[in-house]
Amino acid sequence: MSHDATPPGRSASRRAEPSNRGRKKERKRRRGLKITLGVLLVLVLAGGGTAYWMYSSLDSNIKGVDINKALGEDRPEKLPTAGQNLLVLGSDSRAGAENKELGGGGAVGGARSDTAMVVHIPEGRTEAVAVSIPRDTLVTRPACMKDDGTEVPSAERRMFNSVYSEVGPACVVKTVEKMSGVRIDHYMEINFAGFKDLVDAIGGVTVDVEEPIQDKASGLDLAAGSHKLDGTESLAYVRTRHGVGDGSDLGRIGLQQQFLFSLLTEIKSQDLLGSPTTAYKIASSATKSLTTDEGLASLTSLTEFARSMNGVDPSSMETIMLPVAYDKQDPNRVVAAQPQAGDLWKAIRTGATIPESAKKSPATGG
Repeated sequence: MSHDATPPGRSASRRAEPSNRGRKKERKRRRGLKITLGVLLVLVLAGGGTAYWMYSSLDSNIKGVDINKALGEDRPEKLPTAGQNLLVLGSDSRAGAENKELGGGGAVGGARSDTAMVVHIPEGRTEAVAVSIPRDTLVTRPACMKDDGTEVPSAERRMFNSVYSEVGPACVVKTVEKMSGVRIDHYMEINFAGFKDLVDAIGGVTVDVEEPIQDKASGLDLAAGSHKLDGTESLAYVRTRHGVGDGSDLGRIGLQQQFLFSLLTEIKSQDLLGSPTTAYKIASSATKSLTTDEGLASLTSLTEFARSMNGVDPSSMETIMLPVAYDKQDPNRVVAAQPQAGDLWKAIRTGATIPESAKKSPATGG
């Protein structure tokens, strides 16, 4: 992750009036995100009857965080129509030699939530939506408790992705709940090494690059066209911001959503059921750098949750970026745009249809 003050950028405004080709690609991305949690998609194999014993050893790979204990009782009410809400983080943790090497940044320590999505699965689980939260969004961080019991006071105008490093994952969940009023049921995080190894385990992921990407910071250099990326290249692709437009974090979200589609397409195209060895390798890669809340911290729990989403209709899947506007005090940062953001979170809280007006972001001209 870069740590400069590069502006989020306004290049995304060119997407305000998408072409027919652009609309088709967007629909394709939405269809591809049948289960935004790629790791859950592969872990569902673990429920395959006689093959289960092969996967039972993977339980010890999964790290659990007791989110409920850390958050206490001061949380949004769980409404009967709220469905399930899952916070998914891709962290840039430098813990361990491999993560540090992949993360770059020299002596930078700790971790930040490099990618964040609230995945909403409505009651009945026939459709779903993923809301991406830009990392440069300024938020009010609520008072939180660290793992050692130390209380950290609330603070205004904190960059969203810094909450993780300042206090920890439970505080990220609390921050999302406070800003949205949405009760988060589950939490999932995968770090650099896990992401890289997952891509390498499936033999790489093919992406279509619409415009050349040249990012001196990561070394990523891709001409327009189709490219099959290995794990290291894929990590650079979803994290690049210097190589897209004028350095837009908002533009990077589009790359991440495109990559998720390509990743799931690649997994679905492989005969995993006919190749237990490959399936085990993928499941092992997916779990060894995985952290979840206690409710999902076992292969059995993950499998049951994945099975419960089998009825999700891929044609109704939708990915939305949290509507944001440029901050008036600091144009290098964004803030949640109102009333759009409020209307979006209200629809998710109540299980209502998300109005089109709530999907428009002033910062992108959409």
